[in-house]
Amino acid sequence: MNVQEMAQFWATGKGFDQPTRQEAQRILSDPQETLACFGTELTFGTGGLRGVLGTGTARMNRYTVARATLGLARYLLSAHQEPSVVIAHDSRHGSDTFTETAAQVLCAQGVKTYVFPKLEPTPMLSYAVRALHCDAGVMITASHNPAEYNGYKVYGADGCQITDHAAALITAQIEQVAYDEAPFLRENDARRRGLWLTVSDSIDRDFAQACLFCRPNPSLCEGVRVAYTPLYGTGLVAVREVLRHMQGIHLIEVTEQCEPDGDFPTCPKPNPELDAALQLGVETAKAENADLLLATDPDCDRVGVVVRDSAGCFHRLSGNEVGLLLSEYILSTRRETGSMPKHPVVVKTIVTSDLLFPIAKEYGAEVREVLTGFKYIGEVIGQLEKQRDEDRFVFGFEESCGYLAGTHVRDKDGVMACMLVCEMAQAYASKRMTLWDGLCALYRRYGCMGTALMSFEIAGALPMEKMERQMKELRAHPPETLCGSAISNVKDYAAGIDGLPKSNVLSYSTTDGLKAIVRPSGTEPKIKVYLSARSKTAEEAEAQIQQIKKEITLLMA
Repeated sequence: MNVQEMAQFWATGKGFDQPTRQEAQRILSDPQETLACFGTELTFGTGGLRGVLGTGTARMNRYTVARATLGLARYLLSAHQEPSVVIAHDSRHGSDTFTETAAQVLCAQGVKTYVFPKLEPTPMLSYAVRALHCDAGVMITASHNPAEYNGYKVYGADGCQITDHAAALITAQIEQVAYDEAPFLRENDARRRGLWLTVSDSIDRDFAQACLFCRPNPSLCEGVRVAYTPLYGTGLVAVREVLRHMQGIHLIEVTEQCEPDGDFPTCPKPNPELDAALQLGVETAKAENADLLLATDPDCDRVGVVVRDSAGCFHRLSGNEVGLLLSEYILSTRRETGSMPKHPVVVKTIVTSDLLFPIAKEYGAEVREVLTGFKYIGEVIGQLEKQRDEDRFVFGFEESCGYLAGTHVRDKDGVMACMLVCEMAQAYASKRMTLWDGLCALYRRYGCMGTALMSFEIAGALPMEKMERQMKELRAHPPETLCGSAISNVKDYAAGIDGLPKSNVLSYSTTDGLKAIVRPSGTEPKIKVYLSARSKTAEEAEAQIQQIKKEITLLMA
């Protein structure tokens, strides 16, 4: 079908409910909106689905979710006699409806389906897949995207987001399904048949204990005042439960942002990497004389950190800075306590700070570098597990505020990260130091590295096509210098290099430590550029970053 025919099908098809047909009919009156809503299909990749809520094949709605779920069910049934799936959801608009839809479709195919009865963080879903011995998991979330988005993330039996191979097989099944084809089995009928099961509260308690087991030094009890905001999402209950077991932690909740709300009224972009999202939390931290602020995104897999220095000023730490601090703290503490494994492994993504290399070298740890996406860090844990060496995994992080120190979860874990940052703050407090002091000491020891992320939003009805044209243009006309230094190394990961899978990523670096890595976002219509500069002082590194920003802005224009 062409665009008009598909829109007309949604406007008149008996398989769609009346509100959907009416909305499709309205959309048909506007050619540009018809193209935006029906001109493409949501791409099912290793992150599942993610898109703007609304009617159409390019939007997140009951029918795109049902279609994807039927494809997932058929994929599971082709590989397992009696497959099982666990589903969780966050606080976004449509999340509860999409959870019900996915469960009804799975149950209609005879797939045993465990459903969390309340909002849960993404790391809880990753944990539950393994704890319940399920063949897959589904997390209904758009993570840190703006309020108009929602998504559908699929996890494998290992608790990681699905592999490229599995995504391709599921996609092949989805492509055979019409949008009005998926059958539904009502919850009551599914329960009577033993197909729809409620996840027990014991999973929550077990998850909290597994997090606490990962503390590098549980004996610390120094008093630290911690402000915390879940940004209207899922983190409050889980973070509160873990931190209440930590002696000396005084938790101050940002009450205005604690109640789940898919509108995110005080932070339309609930991304803990953004200053605007943290503004209310910082105000609370100042008013309450807190030592630091922690902010988790709506599905609580990322955490933003703001720290107070000895003069009382507050500083937002980048994801790289938090990850480097935690790497140094965990490695040094495990060496001091005698809990360091033989041949320890730390993991980072290719866009994450290279300062991890000298830190790891100091403690005799191996650095494994993977593509962008935390599932690749989870896969490293899985590889170690197959070799019965999972204890070698010490820590993994990515620059976008994602961290993991245990093996019971195979995705970034905001709950655990809050715990680790609090303990690290206690450790520095016991030395009469702040976390800001700790970062300054780290830079003095290993050298200063400035980093920045630039995002170029792609507008229009078909943004993904524009993003692809932009990447082709960069391949045809690459930059020649960064901040006056000649680019000496160009890497095109589309060819599958450095032992990594093929990926649409370009990397440019110089001999004096300047780097720019370009990749299209997998979840939003934007191209991301990751910058880094290494220098003797923070001021020099920042000046280089600002100059490279100007050059990249001209290049992308």
